[in-house]
Amino acid sequence: MADFLLKWRAGLARSSKAAFGRLSGLLGATEIKNETWDDLEALFVQADMGMESAAAVLVALKAAVKRDGLTRASDLQALLRAELCSRLTPPPVLDFSVNPTVILLVGVNGSGKTTTAAKLAQRYQQQGKTVLFGAADTFRAAAVDQLQVWGQRLGVEVISGAAESDPGAVAFSAVQAGLARGVDLVLVDTAGRLHTRFNLMEELKKVYRVVGKALPGAPHHVWLVLDATTGQNALHQARAFKSAVQVTGVILSKLDSSAHGGMAFAIQRELGLPILFAGLGEKPEDLTPFDPQAFVDGILG
Repeated sequence: MADFLLKWRAGLARSSKAAFGRLSGLLGATEIKNETWDDLEALFVQADMGMESAAAVLVALKAAVKRDGLTRASDLQALLRAELCSRLTPPPVLDFSVNPTVILLVGVNGSGKTTTAAKLAQRYQQQGKTVLFGAADTFRAAAVDQLQVWGQRLGVEVISGAAESDPGAVAFSAVQAGLARGVDLVLVDTAGRLHTRFNLMEELKKVYRVVGKALPGAPHHVWLVLDATTGQNALHQARAFKSAVQVTGVILSKLDSSAHGGMAFAIQRELGLPILFAGLGEKPEDLTPFDPQAFVDGILG
């Protein structure tokens, strides 16, 4: 347990130092004043919690202060910790009962989808599951090569197509191969695309539909990989992808490199999407199931 908590604290050090780490100085042995609330709001916004989430937390804290008759700023620390924890939900139990279970990984360019696919494959292999990769990023040769390298390391077959071939066709072939091989999981790595590009989002919708033709009911999970270093911009991305392909969960990559950890609260409040995993480092084992308590402890320091 100690190692687990240390991993979260180390991974969230930047978010803690950049914003939340100032709480100890802010909530010292002083009286609660109007300036206290102003300072807290500024801190929340700086941490990329988003205006709506920041406002909701402040309303809850003010109500608790009034209810309990608190006067010292230091009394807010425990209240804040509890309030932040209450606004994050643990990831749901994932259903992998269908063979193969098809997982579509989506996101913008550079979000870390291909590396995340490899980390997921290793995680599920360690749980005794067999995995197959679908290299549906046909526009970036390096992405296919990167997935091939990971496939060789992990002993995972990679279904790919010719350069600039139809990504839907590759995804279709990957699902069919998964059925033929009897694997447990098919991880389809899609091309990174700007959420503001209509034609690219339409193409992603096609990949989604084609996978369903290869196996009715698929994809069973659509996981959006968000680069945590992008802060509130990630929220705009999430809205677009959720609308296009019915995203079922979020993976926060590069959380260890980000000072914008507060975005987790905005994602859950404004999108209602569960955060499934957090990237707390470069090693495969650093892709960790999201833990609300450990997350809050990590950002508060």
